[in-house]
Amino acid sequence: MRKTLKMLLSFGMSLILAGASLTSAAASAGNGETYNYDVWGEAIPSQAGYIPDRAVSGSDIGAGSFDAPSDIFFDGSDSLYIADSKNDRIVVTDSGLTHSQGVYDRFIMPDGSRTKLKTPKGVYVSDYTGYIYIADSENERVLVATKDRMVVLEIKMPGSEMYTAPTFKPQRVLADKAGNIYVVLGNITTGAAMFSPKGEFMGFYGSNRVQPTAEIIGSFIRRLFMTEEKKSRRTRNVPTGITGFDIDGDFIYTCTASSTQKTDTVKKLNAAGKNIFAAKELSFGDNRPMYDASKSILMAPAITDIEVSADGCINCLDYTTGRIFQYDDECGLLFIVGEKSDQLGGFTSAAAVESCGNCLYVADSVKDTITVFRETPFGAAVHKANSLYNAGYYEEALEPWYEVLRHDGNYRRANLGVASALLRKGDYKGSMKYAKLAGSPEIYNKAFEGYRREFIRSHFTAIVLTLTGASAAAVLLHRRKKRRISRKEK
Repeated sequence: MRKTLKMLLSFGMSLILAGASLTSAAASAGNGETYNYDVWGEAIPSQAGYIPDRAVSGSDIGAGSFDAPSDIFFDGSDSLYIADSKNDRIVVTDSGLTHSQGVYDRFIMPDGSRTKLKTPKGVYVSDYTGYIYIADSENERVLVATKDRMVVLEIKMPGSEMYTAPTFKPQRVLADKAGNIYVVLGNITTGAAMFSPKGEFMGFYGSNRVQPTAEIIGSFIRRLFMTEEKKSRRTRNVPTGITGFDIDGDFIYTCTASSTQKTDTVKKLNAAGKNIFAAKELSFGDNRPMYDASKSILMAPAITDIEVSADGCINCLDYTTGRIFQYDDECGLLFIVGEKSDQLGGFTSAAAVESCGNCLYVADSVKDTITVFRETPFGAAVHKANSLYNAGYYEEALEPWYEVLRHDGNYRRANLGVASALLRKGDYKGSMKYAKLAGSPEIYNKAFEGYRREFIRSHFTAIVLTLTGASAAAVLLHRRKKRRISRKEK
């Protein structure tokens, strides 16, 4: 009896401890713990894909202290451009952040006059044109210049009737391979302003949809029965604005930092401005809002910046929690990096994210630093397997996925990868096992169909003989039953 009671108490304690570790995994990330999400969307402890390496200030690279760095960008030669906003300059350094390669604060206009930056909020360097694009916010313009500081184009507030905003405050800027220029503007909810290579305003691109809440739907129905006078007095429901974007090939990825927006949090837009992610049920950031006990508020995700790495990973920077959520190109969660804290690897006001090689870089506009995160061996194993898988080399990705599972048996993305690879190899039973672990009914059903076909094919003769025997036995039993009934009737 005592032994049984001891076992029950031990089992109960283990359940309590396990439950505590699951529920607090995300909340305790501020203590340096890493986590991911399981099949049921619950936060569980996980191996780290990246670890903080160091935080670098402007003084560390010989450029003087940063003051509110708001954007960072790597060009084709791996030089890092930093929009040092309150110092009114763009600082350039190497990927190792060891020394300053130059400072851009003054430029020469086409007429030979000189101009100075004023609170630049965004910076971009095109591999196609070689130009530097600067969102010169307080000067209310976008500058396009050579690396020799010669301005080739200055874009100011459009005079077009399509542009109805009272201000022109550029926050982010990028250019596509055709030379078209896209600008995220402060307090603009109609999408990014789009300009031709010559600076002509072409309209807005990629506006967000209005979140269809019950209140909005009810308001729409009530408006159907209102007079024009009442309609004019009612406030309109408008979508949230874009806060960050990046370009990868022919696609532009956008994000919004609104903590109330549920649709269009992250978008993948084609040339026509259509959101490729719209048909998918996707969410970005933590599955559930985190609770801040010190402020008694729920901290809903607010994706303030987005970046697509060279291998297609999507890095989403959440301002609320100070975390980078890294997804593969199909939006499968790979890693959660960073935190909201004063220690190394934590942020006070995360502003921008970039990647280069096997590192992630995050600018903090309050700490005035750039934090470097270095990929771990576990992270390298995941990225190797994921790259092979996304390139269509499913069987080649099998062993790397197994390597990942040897480090973390609960890693859902690896279970999915193994299930898919085994399905293609024709190992249907194995595929069913890993599909079940990954919580993928789609792969499980396909594997089950294959397993059923294979079973029938390999046991066809036995199945036919069994069915024939069963049928014959049934006929004999039926005949005997009829004979007995007829005898009784006689």
